[in-house]
Amino acid sequence: MSVVPYLVAGWIFLVGCYGLATSRNLVHAVGCLTVCQSSTYVLLLAAGYRDGGTSAVFSDVKPGSRPLVDPVVQALALTDVVVGATVTALLLSLVIQVAKRHGTVNPDELSELRG
Repeated sequence: MSVVPYLVAGWIFLVGCYGLATSRNLVHAVGCLTVCQSSTYVLLLAAGYRDGGTSAVFSDVKPGSRPLVDPVVQALALTDVVVGATVTALLLSLVIQVAKRHGTVNPDELSELRG
């Protein structure tokens, strides 16, 4: 088992967080949040990977003959993709509404949202 996929997932997450912290545009912030979300895909793939493993849905595999890839991790990765796409679509629709109502997508210029 290699540590490289975990480092890649951490690097992708940190790049997304840096972009989110330095963003001056709401659309860019949503994109950076999506990059942070994509680091979880790499993390799940790294957690579920088995050297020489095959898919668990094949019926011709004898039990114990070769390692199987964990199907739960595959289901979690697919669920993560669906949830990420849904959250991104929701956030982008909120950005469109903010742009319509306030005329800007710069978070510093949205003075009406301050308490």
